[in-house]
Amino acid sequence: MASILDQYEDSQNIRQHSRVSAANIGITHSGFVNVRLEEEKPIFNKQRIDFSPPEKINHFSVCNNQLCMSLGKDTLLRIDLGKPDQPNQIELGRKDDSKVHKLFLDPTGSHLVISLTTNECVYLNRNTQKVRSLSRWRGHLIESIGWNKLTGSETNTGPILVGTSQGIIFEAEISASEGSLFNTNPDQYFRQVHSLEEDGKPAPVCCLEVERGLESKYFIVATTRKRLFQFVGKLAEGSEQQGFSSIFAQNQDLLPSFQEFPVNMGYSEITFYTSKLRSSPKAFAWMMGNGVLYGQLDYVRPDSLLSDVQVWEYTPDIDLNFIKPISIVLTQFHFLLLLPDRVKGICTLNGQVVHEDVFPEKFGTLKKMIKDPITGLVWIYTEKAVFRYHIQREARDVWQMYMSMNKFDLAKEYCKDRPECLDMVLAKEAEHCFQNKRYMESAKCYALTQNYFEEIALRFIEAKQEEALKEFLIKKLSNFKPTEKTQITLLVTWLTELYLNQLGQLETDDGKQHLFLETREEFRTFLKSPKHKECFYNNRNTIYDLLASHGDVDNMVYFSVIMQDYERVISHYCQHDDYSAALDVLSKHCDDKLFYKFSPVLMQHIPKKVVDAWIQMGNRLDPKNLIPALVNYSQMGSMQQINETIRYMEFCVYELDVKDEAIHNYLLSLYAKHKPDSLLWYLEQAGTHVSDIHYDLKYALRLCAEHGYLQACVLVYKIMELYEEAVDLALQVDVDLAKSCADLPEDDEELRKKLWLKIARHVVQEEKDVKKAMNCLSSCNLLKIEDILPFFPDFVTIDHFKEAICNSLEEYNQHIEELKQEMEEATESAKRIREDIQEMRNKYGVVESQEKCATCDFPLLNRPFYLFLCGHMFHYDCLLQEVIPHLSSYKQNKLEELQKKLAATTQTTKSRHRPREEDTVSLGKGQGSREQIKSDIDDIIACECVYCGELMIKSIDKPFIDPQKFDQEMSSWL
Repeated sequence: MASILDQYEDSQNIRQHSRVSAANIGITHSGFVNVRLEEEKPIFNKQRIDFSPPEKINHFSVCNNQLCMSLGKDTLLRIDLGKPDQPNQIELGRKDDSKVHKLFLDPTGSHLVISLTTNECVYLNRNTQKVRSLSRWRGHLIESIGWNKLTGSETNTGPILVGTSQGIIFEAEISASEGSLFNTNPDQYFRQVHSLEEDGKPAPVCCLEVERGLESKYFIVATTRKRLFQFVGKLAEGSEQQGFSSIFAQNQDLLPSFQEFPVNMGYSEITFYTSKLRSSPKAFAWMMGNGVLYGQLDYVRPDSLLSDVQVWEYTPDIDLNFIKPISIVLTQFHFLLLLPDRVKGICTLNGQVVHEDVFPEKFGTLKKMIKDPITGLVWIYTEKAVFRYHIQREARDVWQMYMSMNKFDLAKEYCKDRPECLDMVLAKEAEHCFQNKRYMESAKCYALTQNYFEEIALRFIEAKQEEALKEFLIKKLSNFKPTEKTQITLLVTWLTELYLNQLGQLETDDGKQHLFLETREEFRTFLKSPKHKECFYNNRNTIYDLLASHGDVDNMVYFSVIMQDYERVISHYCQHDDYSAALDVLSKHCDDKLFYKFSPVLMQHIPKKVVDAWIQMGNRLDPKNLIPALVNYSQMGSMQQINETIRYMEFCVYELDVKDEAIHNYLLSLYAKHKPDSLLWYLEQAGTHVSDIHYDLKYALRLCAEHGYLQACVLVYKIMELYEEAVDLALQVDVDLAKSCADLPEDDEELRKKLWLKIARHVVQEEKDVKKAMNCLSSCNLLKIEDILPFFPDFVTIDHFKEAICNSLEEYNQHIEELKQEMEEATESAKRIREDIQEMRNKYGVVESQEKCATCDFPLLNRPFYLFLCGHMFHYDCLLQEVIPHLSSYKQNKLEELQKKLAATTQTTKSRHRPREEDTVSLGKGQGSREQIKSDIDDIIACECVYCGELMIKSIDKPFIDPQKFDQEMSSWL
């Protein structure tokens, strides 16, 4: 933990930083409020570890949360930062004058190599307390180790590279296992693979780094005091465990690739930045005599790993004769340079010093700075204290640097979650593009900013860049929310005006016809944009006015179709006498209201096409609403229009089966005026009964009478059942037609006779044809010769109807004989009935004492009973129960009423103990009434035997159990 004093210092630094930030509070040109509600923490936040070492710290190493430090002469302290309260102290046990030269900790934090000043090395594994000697390494002062990040594990390092102070690079491997009987050392092997030189002399290998690129390509970076070497080579698949000696062998014939700088400060240090765990480094920084060489790592290039290399020269306060940089650490956008009394943070994007942290003298000289590649924490130590740097939101101000470098894409990438910063980047990019006359790109960027709309628009107008202005408006429009209706309306209207101006200019230029078509298609796409459909619809009158002011008829029609304002389109075509096009629009969109409105005009000019369209619409049109168009032009139009009107009316009547009276009446009038041949056929097929008729009979009769169609009138009279009028009118046409009318009233013989007499009178008096009159007698059996004799004139001789008179007399004689025979049969039947009545008076039945009721099977003589001729005997109450279910509701009600009356008379009789003389008459009447009631009850229940009569026959199809009570009866049996 940091001490109280350190925390106070940190807080003061933060406040000072926040004051600088707060000074910029205000409303920016973009419209965003640039205010930070909370104090932002600095990127590099120092914290002193609450740790007081018992001895001075000599060396320090940390990796993967495993911290190792050398204390004093012979003590090693290990701390697992996940468990900081459980430190582990180990004594090296060296009795000579050896001191720790350097500590090397692998990326897993498991393997610790300790280089001693006596050219010896010892090894310590994280899981053990025993320090083991690396005997094969003896005799070399180890300056650097290149760990194997791919094959290294907690128990084995895999092949690693070791650099010495004499410039020799060895390949080695360390195993944490105890070894065998003959080999107990942890070092598996130790062999030389290469040597480095400077100016022809061996130079210490200051740093070693091994990285793997693409396609099993490996890169080895080694540095001396003023040289940086690169070794590139491929390893066969699966041969990583065999070491890296083959890579050096591949570069043996050629001079190794290296960079050299003239200044030598006695040592150098290289550091790498890795964005993700277990991935390859992305950038590097090499601290050497001339400054810091930094750049990117490109694993694709075949010759060199380094790209975009730059040199940051040391600032004047760094004098290599007095103050030398000690260590360097690389982060994503900065490298930290450790000096004896301070830390400097330099931005790799612009080389500016962005952070400088001076350490108090009480802690002593700064000795080393180390970055944990796994956690990203930076550690600094002196002999008395340990410090830790947290790097927070390092990229928060990077966008400004990229923006100043005109790298706008990168700037937008690093501020995409901060809209106020993104707006500034976009505004700067738009201004940059505008200044470089890249107006279209500038318009696209300006549309995404919150800068004042009017200023931007005026800039493009002043620059006479209408195309860029249009692009700006389109992009701006696409970014509006649906709720910003006023702004949308403004831009939509303005864009429409711009498009129309552009189309007007291009249309007059024959050389730009292709561009005109493209612009027109673009404009139409804009008009039918579904996103702005509501805006166009609400302001369609304004758009129509704009289109009309430019005389753009084609686009006006197109816009009308989009708005589904077909009425305007059709009106336009009709005004320009293009009736076929108007009908095409009608037929395409099938709007019945528009058909009703425009059919009168279209029917006048293209009647056949209009009727074809109506027929195609079928039931979707109401023919009654089309009658005004039909009536108007059938009266004043040509014969073609009339024929087309009749064709549509026939379609409605015969195909659509329309029953509307107006349609049928109108068709009837058309037939009467123009197609009389079809009139009688229509009336005949329309039906002969009033319920089947859909036209007005009175109107049809008047219409036929006005035009003198007597036969049609007769047909209408027949349907109206005015048979006398039908016969009277038919006699003016044809006697046979009159005869067919006279036979129609089949149920009224008197009327039929009257009608036939009319026909006979007409035949005798008007046609004076005796033979026809005789035929009338034979056609109707209701007429007799005596009925038509008065119609004949006096001079007619009897010879003409002698035969008819004889036939009539014979019929009368035959009728008299039939009456005689019927009288004899009636007399005989009456005689037999009287004999049956006399016989029934003396008929009786014998009831034995052991006889039982046919229903209850109890002795019959116990209570009142009935005896039927069939032999069945029933108690009164048993018979009542059997008969009641078979009686109708009416008889059941009547029977119940009679039983109540009988009970009342019985009660009245019992209540009189001593009847007075004056009551004898009433008693007699009451007795007679009681007997009458019993007789009525007998008539209902004892009119026939319940087993032998009609009641049993009628109940033969009834179920034994009432369906409504079936479930109840069934459950009672379970």
